[in-house]
Amino acid sequence: MSSRPRAAWPLVAVFTAGYLAAYLLPTIVGRLSAYLGLSSAQAGLVGSALLLSSASAGFALAGRVERYGSRNPARLGLALAVVGYGCAALTASVPLVVAGVVVGGFGSGTATAVAAAGIAAQHDPHRTSSLGLLSVSATAGLLYLTVPHLGGGHRLPFASIALVALLVWPATSRLGGSSPVGAATAVHGRLPHRRSGLVLAGGMLVWSMAQNALWGVSSRIGVVQVGLSEVTVGAVFAAALGAGLLGVMGAGMLGARLGRAVPIGLGTMIIAVSIVLSSSADDLGSFATGEIMWNAFYPVVLSYLIGLAASLDVRGRWAVLAGSASSVGVACGPVLGSVLSEQAGYAVMGLILGAATLLVAAPVTAVALHTGGRPLVPGSVRRRGGAPAALLAATTGSLSGAVPKLGAPEQAVTELSVPALRRRRMVRSAFRTAGPAGGSGQSNAYASTSDR
Repeated sequence: MSSRPRAAWPLVAVFTAGYLAAYLLPTIVGRLSAYLGLSSAQAGLVGSALLLSSASAGFALAGRVERYGSRNPARLGLALAVVGYGCAALTASVPLVVAGVVVGGFGSGTATAVAAAGIAAQHDPHRTSSLGLLSVSATAGLLYLTVPHLGGGHRLPFASIALVALLVWPATSRLGGSSPVGAATAVHGRLPHRRSGLVLAGGMLVWSMAQNALWGVSSRIGVVQVGLSEVTVGAVFAAALGAGLLGVMGAGMLGARLGRAVPIGLGTMIIAVSIVLSSSADDLGSFATGEIMWNAFYPVVLSYLIGLAASLDVRGRWAVLAGSASSVGVACGPVLGSVLSEQAGYAVMGLILGAATLLVAAPVTAVALHTGGRPLVPGSVRRRGGAPAALLAATTGSLSGAVPKLGAPEQAVTELSVPALRRRRMVRSAFRTAGPAGGSGQSNAYASTSDR
């Protein structure tokens, strides 16, 4: 990938094609159970196979997208998605459907990994990830409004995903090619923020597992527990995804004004409450309220998590690894939801998932705080052993452009090493304040050398 960030819309398009299968998981699992004679647990296993295949593609490509470029892997992923999901749509044989799902899932994961690596290289990863979630939410919402009215058995959801992948193919011409010879060696550098990255990846795995355990059985909650028709459930999902569109747009406008920790922590708590409300619903009002609240905040928190992972490594390795860990959680979600709902009932399942969501909120929010997710306020930036830089800059008559705005992400401080010979040549007179010439009485926050 080129070091110069490219246009965001091709990445958004590829992200949409790669992420769409996860958004359509409830209707995929529901239709496999209804039209192919699979039990709920068996249909959930097929959904998990799709998402595990997607996650394996992400792990395989982590740190390699920069070497191969983004154009060819994206095209390979989209081609696999078209072939795999297309074959699953054209056959009624369960083994062939499962094989097509695995191939298509690997293609979806490849496309998502390419998009995640590209998003990390953008000037504003959070904005690009928000656009991607906005696009996939709009596409999935449109399909939830139309698919229930068209019939088509298990075939239509798979055909829809394959068609979207085919339509996105022309956008890959705007993606970067492979790196020049010798440039790929830089990819093998040490992963930065290892501890924070591992905590974030583990947290996203559990967080995604809890979300998709409910998402995988949401259609059955509406049909079996609440007694709604498939058309009504589809309308509720479309309204919920519409709320998700509003949430993502709000997150895009909010940006980094509150940092990442506040949206992640507060949003996750609201999601936990929504999970409990939706899983215990016994009428249309409570079911719709829980689903709409949940889907309004789910993509908001996810956009900040993706942006947080992207901020840990500009090459996108943590974005791909954390996204793949999230895909593993997504893959385990349908099985977990099916087992919990069959063994303990939907209401108890919701309580367990809500508690797990609350527990994982603490370490993930701590990562956001530790890696600069808090807003920049006077006194929040300190040099090692020094005074608060932002506060000093605001009180010593500095230029207004030098003072960070409230809500700006915290800036890293780079330490420069000085060779021993140069240190011996330095004298006290080689340093002066950075203020106007002759301003010896001023107290400034920064100093510069005049060793010329």
